[in-house]
Formats: sequence, structure tokens, C-alpha cells
Amino acid sequence: MNAKVLGQSCVALQFGLLSALAVVCMPEASHTLPGTVTWLLWLASVGLGLWTLSVNRPGNFNIRPEPRASGHLVQDGPYRWVRHPMYGSVLLLAAGASVWLGSVIGWGLLLALLGVLMVKAHLEEKWLLQRYTEYGEYRKCTWRLLPWIY
Repeated sequence: MNAKVLGQSCVALQFGLLSALAVVCMPEASHTLPGTVTWLLWLASVGLGLWTLSVNRPGNFNIRPEPRASGHLVQDGPYRWVRHPMYGSVLLLAAGASVWLGSVIGWGLLLALLGVLMVKAHLEEKWLLQRYTEYGEYRKCTWRLLPWIY
């Protein structure tokens, strides 16, 4: 499979897994309100996502792992600490749903999403290294997804 097709497949899988998680949450929503931990994870997700979008504007932002031809490398805001803060935001959202569900299905979907985003991040970094000469140095002083962990 070529890299472009792999990138498109990762995006499709990402949205498919998020949709599956939403569908699994629907019955839960009819009889249980999310708890405090779920709300905190969702608020963290929204906060990180909005912060990320405030420094990486939609004209530069891309849901596909391939950098935009007219884009530029962003290294401020949450990008000072992690190279893929929007993936972190997506994972926090899914983690909140998984906590709420408290089921093997929810945790399985979260782990599958993590796997897809790790493949997507690896592919994206390969392209960013080719596109931006300074990306190699930037990569040495930032975490991929979780500060101080990964």
C-alpha cells in the first residue's frame, strides 16, 4: 500500500472508530449521565483542540497526515510540548467516552483509535521530515503525543 493510500485509510479508520464509539454511547446516554471523570476528559479535549486550532489555523491544518503544500511548521502553543496535540485531543474525547461506557467495547475502540493515530503520526512525521528541514531538530525537543511519556 502506498503512503498516500495508507494516510487516507488512517483518516477513514479514525472517523469510523469515533463514529462507532458515538453509536455505542447512544444507549448509555438514554439512561446514564456522564460522570465527573468523563466530563473532565471531554473538557480537556475541547480545551486542547481549541488551543491547537488557535495556533494552527484551518488554512494550515489538515486532517490527512500529508502536509499542505502552502503550509508552515507550527512550533508554538501546544506544539511546544507535543508534535500531535490534535491527536491528543481526539484521544481525550474517546477516553472520556470509554470511561463513561466502562465496557470492553469502549476500551477496545479507544485502543484501536490509539493504534490508528500512532500509524498516522508516524506517516505524518515521515512527510514532515521531508518537507521541513527544521522538523528533525523540532522532533528532538518535543514529545510525540503525551508530554514526558511518549
